[in-house]
Amino acid sequence: MKRIYEYEELQPIFDQLLQDKESSEIEFKTAAGGFPKSFWETYSSFANTNGGAIIFGIKEKDGTFYLDGLTKEHAQKLQHDFFNGMHSNHNVNIALLTEKDVQDVEYDGAHFLFFYVPRVDCSLRPVYVGLDPYTGSYRRDMDGDYHCSRAEVNSMFADANLSTPADGRILKNFSKEDLDANSVRQYRRKFEQYNPDHVWNALPDDEFLKKINVFRTDRKTGEHGITYAGLLMFGTYSAIMDENPNFFPDFQEIENGNERWSNRICPDGNWESNLFQFYSRVLPTLQNYLPKPFQLEGNSRKNETSGHVAIREAFVNALVHADYTVNASLSIHKCANQITFANPGTLLISIKQYYQGGESVCRNKYLQNMFMFLSAAEKAGSGTDKIIQGWRNLKWKRPYIQERTRPNKVVLTLPMESLLDESIISRITELLGKEIINNLSQVQLQILALAATEEEITNERLQYALQLHRTDISILLSKMCKENLIIPSGYGRGTRYRIVDNSTAPKNSNSLNASETLNGDTSGANGTLARLYSKEKLQALVEETCIDWMTAEDIAKAIGRTIKHVKSNILPQMESILEKKFNTPHHPRQMYRTKKC
Repeated sequence: MKRIYEYEELQPIFDQLLQDKESSEIEFKTAAGGFPKSFWETYSSFANTNGGAIIFGIKEKDGTFYLDGLTKEHAQKLQHDFFNGMHSNHNVNIALLTEKDVQDVEYDGAHFLFFYVPRVDCSLRPVYVGLDPYTGSYRRDMDGDYHCSRAEVNSMFADANLSTPADGRILKNFSKEDLDANSVRQYRRKFEQYNPDHVWNALPDDEFLKKINVFRTDRKTGEHGITYAGLLMFGTYSAIMDENPNFFPDFQEIENGNERWSNRICPDGNWESNLFQFYSRVLPTLQNYLPKPFQLEGNSRKNETSGHVAIREAFVNALVHADYTVNASLSIHKCANQITFANPGTLLISIKQYYQGGESVCRNKYLQNMFMFLSAAEKAGSGTDKIIQGWRNLKWKRPYIQERTRPNKVVLTLPMESLLDESIISRITELLGKEIINNLSQVQLQILALAATEEEITNERLQYALQLHRTDISILLSKMCKENLIIPSGYGRGTRYRIVDNSTAPKNSNSLNASETLNGDTSGANGTLARLYSKEKLQALVEETCIDWMTAEDIAKAIGRTIKHVKSNILPQMESILEKKFNTPHHPRQMYRTKKC
């Protein structure tokens, strides 16, 4: 995440921290009574998830967070205690941080300690507190730190052992009779199609299956038999269920507005539900959703576009990266405006590395090889580039990936609609007015386009769409709220934003007089015509505007009124609705927020 020293001004950063509260990437700890023991649980959870910052000097009281800075001497002692503690295995098993990862920041005469905990490589997980990984491993979600189950810890240990892929495990009491002969024949035909001159084409089935590691011999133990990858790829469904009762690959096509699927491909007894058959049935269906422009390659028509390649890459990625040991199913959903691929497990690389490409870390290397022989997978780490490029060529919104917890799942979403097509621009123009649209930056226009098409947006959603850091997005969203482009709802990390609708501004004789607008004219703070609202409507607007902490100046800009009018006429009448951030009378940085029910 972005470091505190990368920002030129600290005030907006601290203000944003107080507004955002804690999140999946930020944790506040009170250190007034000494080094907090709960620090190591968060240390573990950040390291095992997506990393984050632990901040000393901000405290919580009655659901509100306040700056509670440290003295210089106290901050120095806490740093000393941290580095001593980190190198004790009674606290944590791995020392991850260096001096540059712990920063003493002075702000408003007080000191604050920032601890930047990185997401660790999968080969180092789990990071755990104390001496027992099964009692001391934590992960992070929106609710904070949570204790990992035994199954989650076992999955992390399995992912850490990259030299022995989980799908290469030799299964006991399984044999060739547990494979679906029809699936093997179909795979061999495809193999010959993609590799017509390959020497393996002349081999009998038993030898061929050894070459692609459906069967293998362990050189250390001499054990020989069918691999877990071979069973998943070619096994009969009953045999797969004997080894993994949670195995349930599921494709659903859901029509717009319906909760129930209109088309479904899943284990229903009508086909041998192994991965090869699932891939063979679902891929053509997915690719049929894409346009097929007329293209020539030489003198032949080219039916597969970069969009079709993107679909195949996304599909195979879900199959070969899934954790088939956890109690969660692999699912693919085709909705009216998007396709989602959800596979059980966690990412073995960070989301940043995923988008950068070039990293090839696969959970199921034997399955990956089997698909690679069909030209459906590769080990170059370029799959993400192909997915993004294919969607870019279709002029659709950028694909984005998310990690979900309990159960752990990786979800890749491929939107099937343009971000800035004429209909969306027309809709934004209708809501905000042409004059405003012409003065927007490209990033602001993208944010409004998402808000217009998805009804509500969040900071997290924008991170995937814009490739900006959450703090930069927070500042941008706050600015757009003040400019009356979007309206927030909710609190902190859960804040959602929707686009302002200027097309229905009331104009009636009961409205407030134009002389009450900013600077005594009808020009609002964002250069647009200030709205003429009744007293009740104006107070409702202030109540909605103050979802998060706002200064009187912020409120004045948001509603198109003078600061004097806000302080003299509006705030005194809303004391029962708005709460003050500071109890000190006439505080120079006083802020207001709508009281929680």
